[in-house]
Amino acid sequence: MTDSSDEAKQIEKLYEFGERLNEAKDKSQNVKDYEGVIDATKTSLKAKQLAAQLIPRFFKFFPNLSSRALNAHFDLIEEEDLAVRVQAIRGLPLFCKDTKEYISKIVDILGQLLTADEIVERDAVHKALMSVLRQDVKESLTALFKHIWNVEEPSQDDTIRDKVLCFIRDKVFPLKAELLRPQEEMERHITDLIKKSLGDVTGAEFRMFMDFLKSLSIFGEKAPPERLKELIGIIEGQADLDAQFDVSDADHIDRLISCLFMAIPFFVRGAPGSKFLNYLNKHIIPVFDKVTKGVYDDFLVFSAYEDLQVGMELPEERKLDLLKALAEISPYTTPQDSRQVLPSVVQLLKKYMPRRKTGEETNFTYVECLLFSFHHLAHKAPNASNSLCGYKIVTGQPSDRLGEDFSEYYKDFTERLSSVEDLTRATIKKLTQGMAEHNKAMAAAKSDEAKDNIKTLKQNTTTGLRTCNNILVMTKPLHLKTPAFIGDKSVNLSWKEAIKPSALSTTTATGVKRPAAGSGSNNLAIKKGRGAGSMQNQLVNRALEGISYGGSGGRGRGRGWGRRGRGRGYR
Repeated sequence: MTDSSDEAKQIEKLYEFGERLNEAKDKSQNVKDYEGVIDATKTSLKAKQLAAQLIPRFFKFFPNLSSRALNAHFDLIEEEDLAVRVQAIRGLPLFCKDTKEYISKIVDILGQLLTADEIVERDAVHKALMSVLRQDVKESLTALFKHIWNVEEPSQDDTIRDKVLCFIRDKVFPLKAELLRPQEEMERHITDLIKKSLGDVTGAEFRMFMDFLKSLSIFGEKAPPERLKELIGIIEGQADLDAQFDVSDADHIDRLISCLFMAIPFFVRGAPGSKFLNYLNKHIIPVFDKVTKGVYDDFLVFSAYEDLQVGMELPEERKLDLLKALAEISPYTTPQDSRQVLPSVVQLLKKYMPRRKTGEETNFTYVECLLFSFHHLAHKAPNASNSLCGYKIVTGQPSDRLGEDFSEYYKDFTERLSSVEDLTRATIKKLTQGMAEHNKAMAAAKSDEAKDNIKTLKQNTTTGLRTCNNILVMTKPLHLKTPAFIGDKSVNLSWKEAIKPSALSTTTATGVKRPAAGSGSNNLAIKKGRGAGSMQNQLVNRALEGISYGGSGGRGRGRGWGRRGRGRGYR
């Protein structure tokens, strides 16, 4: 324990050291003074605080004492007294202001200190890190990112890693315009650092990184094709498209679906989607087809995810997400890819468009997805539909196969189209009746809870009407021997917001008013008979009895995988 008189002497002595060092023209000659400052780190608390200011201030003049000075200062960072720790942290940026070789070490220490519990201490760490970043952003970022990809002891290092990720997200990314200079060089550098970090990330972390990369100018609207290809390559690596598809691997399925929807905006901009599409064709569609065989009797009307039967190998929700992804990708495929995928889509269409009434439930959302995919794929490779559906499309190529007789295929396909149209019209009638009952129920509802429930039912019904109307629009041209396949944006998928609301009709063919764009984006997921005592459920069950839309309405985008690992890093 140091008494007050000893402490006063120590402080006085330190001031003397500091004054002589400050006034000396050749400070490197005042070795004894600087050693005195270093030794003060073993004395009283106030002396330690003052030493924490003086050590980094004169550090650059005494290279032979650098190790001793740094170790003494680092000891101050581990002091029990908060004031000493904070002062020592504030001094860290000075060590590398004129001695750049220490930047990596200082950033490494500051990264570890991000786990500090005290707010004032954590704030000092943030400010110190930002100060070092501004001194040398390239070296600092490299050192900081090492905390993300070098995790040797997960139980201890994961906490540091998470804090570093939060710091980068909250402090570095928002200041990219200021910090990333020169722009192209530093954007390239941080892109490489991010790519190196992707071997072990969660879904949320990957989306955070991708959102940031998309915001960089090198990947902006004027980015050349190779830059878009690079981003798609990153997403493909995270989706693990080299892995065999396993319906029991929920993590990989979540990862795949999230990456699929993440990639779609880049397909819109012209990035290649062949690898995703080929993976779907090779792995997903055959599994999907296998799952659907002989399981119709196991379906429950409006069966939700948790109510799936044991016979279902792939969760209903995930099957719907995959078909939605296929539908959204299809407008951006190449003719070659379209030709390869079309047979699988036609095969699935035949599974979900019965040739005649069978009493089985029709999953209209599946049919909408598949018809949309069929139109856009066939628009790119029209004569491929000749041998699949019996059409007579002439392109002058041998692949037209006009000399072969596919009339039975045409008869079969058009009968299926007529059958699904009959079912769709009957469904529209029931949905319209249900909507009328919802409106009556809304007028009679007293509580906010009841009104919210009815509002949800109306939104679900509206989505059902959108789905059914889309089906009728898409089946109509397919009855012709030489159909004009839809390859533009005239059909807006039921779960997506309208692209040009002003250009759309405000009423459906059945006279039901469409709500504002995006107000009913969820598919119906209500099990038949559940909650029979509820007026709202009775209404929807009566209106929609015998109709299955299947799955929940989630698009898959934003539904992340929960554990790190599996993604491909770029080391």
